[in-house]
Amino acid sequence: MREGPPRAALPRSRDNAPVRELLAYFGIAALVIVTPGQDTALTVRNTLVGGRRAGVRTAAGVAVGQACWTVAAAAGVAALLQQSRPAFDTVRLAGAAYLIYLGMVTLFRPERTRPGSDPGRGSFRQGVLSNLGNPKMALFFLGLLPQFASSFAGLLGLGFLFCSSTFAWLALYAAVVARAGAVLSRTRIRRTLDRVTGCVLVALGVRVAVES
Repeated sequence: MREGPPRAALPRSRDNAPVRELLAYFGIAALVIVTPGQDTALTVRNTLVGGRRAGVRTAAGVAVGQACWTVAAAAGVAALLQQSRPAFDTVRLAGAAYLIYLGMVTLFRPERTRPGSDPGRGSFRQGVLSNLGNPKMALFFLGLLPQFASSFAGLLGLGFLFCSSTFAWLALYAAVVARAGAVLSRTRIRRTLDRVTGCVLVALGVRVAVES
């Protein structure tokens, strides 16, 4: 039997393209989220001070701060901040000063960082202020989100996915630290943790201050 003429190659389906792009975005976001930084350090500090609830509140504050940067990036406000060096530096230096302040309190006023001294009050606010004081977050969203979305709704959706993933990761961090609280609350270990956490926060603040 004679074979018929060769069939034209069918175009590959592009139905999976959005899924692949979403997975690529989530992979990049996950790598950034799990990398320890100032938000992680602050969550650990507040969990040691006020327990899991304080850590979760800190995580929620961080996520709200990121959501604010998401809206700013999607609306174009963050681009204006990027173009205005004085405004960018003002936000950056304010955020650096806040981190250094929290670190100094941890180092030199340990009575304010003992378990039970602050049962979660202020943890949410600290998470928000810490993240809003990091304008590099706005630059991150400006550089990443437009690669995967172009509409306002799309930018918001991807940004809020990042925020919710950050909250889930930091809340898990808080749960792990709280679970180890009985061991970590021992006097000698606690003093060491105070010194380490305070130094980390101060070092992060200094790094934010000197970065251009």
